[in-house]
Amino acid sequence: MKNKALFSPAGLALIGVALLIVVVIISALPRLRIDLTQDNLYTLSNGTREVLDNLERPIELTFFYSEEAIGQMPQVRAYGNRVQELLQEMVIASNGNLTLDIIDPEPFSEQEDLATGYGIQAVPLAAGREEVFFGVVAADPATRVEGESEVYETIPLVRPDQEEFLEYEFSRLITRVLDPDPTVVGLITSLDIDGGFNPATEQTTGPWAIMDTVRYMYDVRRLQEEVASIDEDIDILMLVHPQELPEQTLYAIDQFVMRGGRALVFTDPNSDTQTQIMVGGGGYRDNLGSDLPGLLSAWGIDYDATQVVTDQELALFVTLAQGQRPTAHYGMLGVPREHFANDIVSGQLQVMNLSSAGALNPVAGATTTFEPLIQTSEQTMLMGTAFFREMGDPTLLIDDFVSEEQTRTLAARVSGPAQSAFPDGPPTADSTDSAEASADDAQPADNGSAAPEQHLSASVSDIGVIVVADSDVLADRMWAQSRQVAGQRVINAFASNGDFVINALDNLSGSTELINIRSRGRYARPFTRVLALQREADERLRERETNLLERLSETEEQLQALNQGSGSISPEQEAEIERFIALQLETRRDLREVQFELNNEIDRLGAVLKAINTALIPALIIIGVLAAAILRNRRRKPKAFN
Repeated sequence: MKNKALFSPAGLALIGVALLIVVVIISALPRLRIDLTQDNLYTLSNGTREVLDNLERPIELTFFYSEEAIGQMPQVRAYGNRVQELLQEMVIASNGNLTLDIIDPEPFSEQEDLATGYGIQAVPLAAGREEVFFGVVAADPATRVEGESEVYETIPLVRPDQEEFLEYEFSRLITRVLDPDPTVVGLITSLDIDGGFNPATEQTTGPWAIMDTVRYMYDVRRLQEEVASIDEDIDILMLVHPQELPEQTLYAIDQFVMRGGRALVFTDPNSDTQTQIMVGGGGYRDNLGSDLPGLLSAWGIDYDATQVVTDQELALFVTLAQGQRPTAHYGMLGVPREHFANDIVSGQLQVMNLSSAGALNPVAGATTTFEPLIQTSEQTMLMGTAFFREMGDPTLLIDDFVSEEQTRTLAARVSGPAQSAFPDGPPTADSTDSAEASADDAQPADNGSAAPEQHLSASVSDIGVIVVADSDVLADRMWAQSRQVAGQRVINAFASNGDFVINALDNLSGSTELINIRSRGRYARPFTRVLALQREADERLRERETNLLERLSETEEQLQALNQGSGSISPEQEAEIERFIALQLETRRDLREVQFELNNEIDRLGAVLKAINTALIPALIIIGVLAAAILRNRRRKPKAFN
């Protein structure tokens, strides 16, 4: 009776009304989300939510997306849908401070002119394809004045290869609209990285290529090594090979980081740059290494300035003299992409070259979070800096190398709450008298100093520091060649060292929330088990294929030798030729069978696993329904006998 009432016209109408009410309720609760993906691909990071919660005023997002033109490219269309979903998710989480407008610019339309005005150009996604728009604009309507454009930031092309970092890119876009002022970078260095005088050649030197790039993108201020305090308007402190800094400078750096300033640090156990100057007659130095005594450990980093990392697997090849063959230099490393962390700073790099780099480790029990960005292989060994200074032939490294089977961290990010390296307050006057005397001779504007502030014994918020245990990574010889063209310096990079620096500065220039935004996982999930089985089958059958190819080659050589003989062929030779021809045909047939078997097995393995993955969920549902039905029937049977 109940079933008849349920499936009657009135019952069906009641079900329809109930479903409609459920849909309305779900639509009215847009925040209700269940993300079942392994990497939480559809869940915003806490950092993104904090950025959106802290929006001071409304921001307008516009997604210029040629949806109609992309309709014939399913993969690109799917990517466009994911971009829209992420933007809509951010709009939902913004408490009404974000709005999203999706525009499909038609050719020769006002929408196309609008996109072009924002700096978004149509690009062909494939050869012979129609040009499409695929960019995002964030604009501040509060700055909109009649006759003038408002403050806005643009991503001209939302690239598919950057999909893992889209959440970070969109959050950064929003924060830059709210704070459009250029980032100020304070530079402290003991090297002539920003140009200077080379005592070895007695000539002035121009800035390194990396400084041309940094100065083009940021406002750089050179600070003295005896700086007493660091101005609040400096956003990032860039320390390059800081050698024997006075206590007052270390304290100034400490307090800068404690009050929320960001730092990009390049320490080095053995500066090859200074070594080359010293060898060229530029003067002797007792110490070629650099460190920040007390500061790194307070930030949660363990660094030994007396040890250099050598790596057998990642060693670069160098030529010692003209005409000699290249030799592996275990102290000069070419780190490929697979040794980079999946981070916005390092995730898209290709290769980085380093020389006599140190090792970084997390301090046990530290309150900060230590995240490796660049790592070595396991074929490494730590060697003393004294050995490097006296070494003239890199082959000596090969002779003394014994792998310690340990991966070393060459660059790392540190974040989280930290304690001051000066828990008792500023250093005493006795320790700073000589430094202050030197600082008095410097101009305040150059020092970037300000009046001392109240001492901070702990960070006011999470710190943001990136440390690289090498300063030679910035030298031109390690990553770029430059030349003058029409009076302009043109830089041709052959490594990603410069990209790393710009990525790091760009990341540190954001808020704490922006720095803590994770990279999203990959949406493309290949059948990894299929790939592993493919490799196993390939290795198992490849040996047979190799043996057959060798036998075929030997047979063909023997046939060729017999055919090149002069004079008449005896019956025995003719029989031998026929036997070799038969063997050749048989070998070729076996080779085809092996290759067919290899392809067939790979296809069969892939088909089986794909079927399992595709049918698993429906099978589990069916089993669950059948099990529930059986249990229900068993419960009803005793009632029937009563």
